[in-house]
Amino acid sequence: MTDLAFPKPREGRSTGQRLALLLFLLIIAVGAIYCVTHLLQDLEPVRQASILPYVLLGVALLIALGFEFVNGFHDTANAVATVIYTHSLTPNLAVVWSGAWNFIGVLVSSGAVAFGILQLLPVELIIGVGSSQGFAMVFALLIAAIIWNLGTWALGIPSSSSHTLIGSVIGVGLMNQMLHGTNGTSGVDWSQALSVGKSLLFSPLIGFILAGFLLYVLKLVVRVPALYKEPEKNTPPPFWIRCLLILTCTGVSFAHGSNDGQKGMGLIMLILIGTVPTAYALNKAVTAGEMQTFLSVSHHASEVLGRNTGGAAPVADPRADVEHYVQTKTLGPDTVIALRQVVEGIDAQVRPSGSMASVPQGSVSNVRNDMYIASEALRLMDKQHAPAFSADDAAVLHNYKSQLDHATKFIPTWVKVAVAVALGLGTMVGWKRIVVTVGERIGKTHLTYGQGASAELVAMLTIGAADAYGLPVSTTHVLSSGVAGTMAANGSGLQWRTVRSLAMAWVLTLPVSIALAGLLFWVFRSLF
Repeated sequence: MTDLAFPKPREGRSTGQRLALLLFLLIIAVGAIYCVTHLLQDLEPVRQASILPYVLLGVALLIALGFEFVNGFHDTANAVATVIYTHSLTPNLAVVWSGAWNFIGVLVSSGAVAFGILQLLPVELIIGVGSSQGFAMVFALLIAAIIWNLGTWALGIPSSSSHTLIGSVIGVGLMNQMLHGTNGTSGVDWSQALSVGKSLLFSPLIGFILAGFLLYVLKLVVRVPALYKEPEKNTPPPFWIRCLLILTCTGVSFAHGSNDGQKGMGLIMLILIGTVPTAYALNKAVTAGEMQTFLSVSHHASEVLGRNTGGAAPVADPRADVEHYVQTKTLGPDTVIALRQVVEGIDAQVRPSGSMASVPQGSVSNVRNDMYIASEALRLMDKQHAPAFSADDAAVLHNYKSQLDHATKFIPTWVKVAVAVALGLGTMVGWKRIVVTVGERIGKTHLTYGQGASAELVAMLTIGAADAYGLPVSTTHVLSSGVAGTMAANGSGLQWRTVRSLAMAWVLTLPVSIALAGLLFWVFRSLF
């Protein structure tokens, strides 16, 4: 097979490419300044007696953004492999183009994936994120993910950042349960883990099968021989094929940013809530009109719960009772009345303030934790269909849960920009190792135009669909398996040594990241 000769750094870079690179770097610089400015503005009204929270905040943010930086040059390399190996774009321009669309994808992301991953964590670690255990959790998650990603990148193996982070989350949950036993603690939410695991397991299979099938259909419908031949060395494809490949690269880059970019956002929010809760525990962007809606829905939710208490008497510590339900997933006789008391307590603390931004600083953390516990309890009740609420009552409670999530599960724009900057910069660094593997070492023949377009189109649609449903998927596995599927469908043959390496990384990522994150959590817990 003919290997691709990468152009030297100063060769083949036109004036337009240099201008594109400078423009992208300028956007990155402006984004970084925007993030720092808004972070300082948010911290200005906050008064901390000690400098330690600010030190922890700075270190944790650097590690979190470091994870996204590594994610950029590790995962996004898959998006540019096809356009580089088909000579549709030069490597320099491809990387800048992909980085820009990753940047845009992060900015428009919904946040659903971010908070879906956080639901895997033990509830007591989330509500106690500002404690020593909370910091140990965040540092263990991020450092374990970075170590495994860097290790696989050094070997040129396209491993999954999604698998790595989720394995780290599971590792922390398991170690937390081992350290405390089952008394008063929770481990991993295995039902949520199963849902996430299915998306990670089936997405590569979908990529392999659909990409191969799409190439087969393409050969039947579009009978253009040039589309299925090895590209001529250093010669770009016909104009319409080039446009198609650039379009699919753009789609994969955008989808990667909107899905993978969210994985660090949730952890950054945990960091912010843990270190400066008065600034970030509650969504201060909730408008006065939304606040009135929240109070009205809160009143109706309390009435609904009151009709379904079964005559139970009020409990002494309602939040502890609801938290126990969230931990054990077992509905007790006092759970509904306890949840009603928590709902009424939230209302009593928020109503006098008139807005989320005006909640007294001393009450912010407590209100946020009450809201989080109430939201998780409502999610479980809806999932378990217990108690059996009427359709109208269930609609009221669902609306109330949405109001709670709007107040607590939010991502400030500057956080999205920070992740976009880290991901965009990462895309421009270290991409070559993964690109060589995807372009040269999966199949026995050079990647053709049709194979590249089929693999990327399937990857783009798969990741986009997962993002719409709030499910994390692996860009690496979807695209790599898509390339393998097109090679198999084309009869090109696979390089089984590479396939075995990919499969080994796929198999080992979860257990290694689980063990590494669990060990680091135990170490950091002792240190903090």
